[in-house]
Amino acid sequence: MKVLCTNGVKSVMLDLVPAFERANDTKLTVTWGSTNSLLKELETGATGDLAVLTAEVIDDLIARKAVVAGSRVDLARSGIGIAVRQGAARPDIATPEALKQALLAAKSVAHSRTGLSGVYFPTVLARLGIADAMKAKIVIPDPGTPIGEVIAGGGAELGVQQISELLPVAGIEIVGPLPAALQKITTFSAGVLTAAKDPGGAKALATYAAAQFPPLLKAKGLEPA
Repeated sequence: MKVLCTNGVKSVMLDLVPAFERANDTKLTVTWGSTNSLLKELETGATGDLAVLTAEVIDDLIARKAVVAGSRVDLARSGIGIAVRQGAARPDIATPEALKQALLAAKSVAHSRTGLSGVYFPTVLARLGIADAMKAKIVIPDPGTPIGEVIAGGGAELGVQQISELLPVAGIEIVGPLPAALQKITTFSAGVLTAAKDPGGAKALATYAAAQFPPLLKAKGLEPA
């Protein structure tokens, strides 16, 4: 069975996949990536049995009949956070004004190009009125490079990404989530692909994930859906 899974819940899925394989005497092939990159793969001919993406994208795929109507299962929610290299000073980001000053004081800020946080963060800069001031400080790594790894390696002073994607990376510390007024909470959902070769197995995996996710979420930087 083939699964396309967003990096936003990768840390949880990595724990669940082996147990599901053992319990069902099956083998899963998982393609990891940002929701946007996986959507592009589906749009250009990629196939699979189950997609684990954002709720909005699953709904869009249902509308386009690429995902089976009624098969959406919500798994988790995640916010966007700020990270620094381990041992570095942790700036105050508790309020929009504090975040603004922290960003302006930073020498460099990294965010992804295609991930949800990377697409959203420029709107935060615009709302804070510092988009132009930050242009020379922005670091955007190659697609697929975790922002946490950029920070751990000294490639940028601050990193912006889903907290669930930052948490597993060694060598960094999460300063905290974006202020509530600027936060974007994302719901991650599973959906059975219309072209699935094993729709029954895909549905079983979605049901299994929904049941097993809750006790694992907090440690992975996620919340119940």
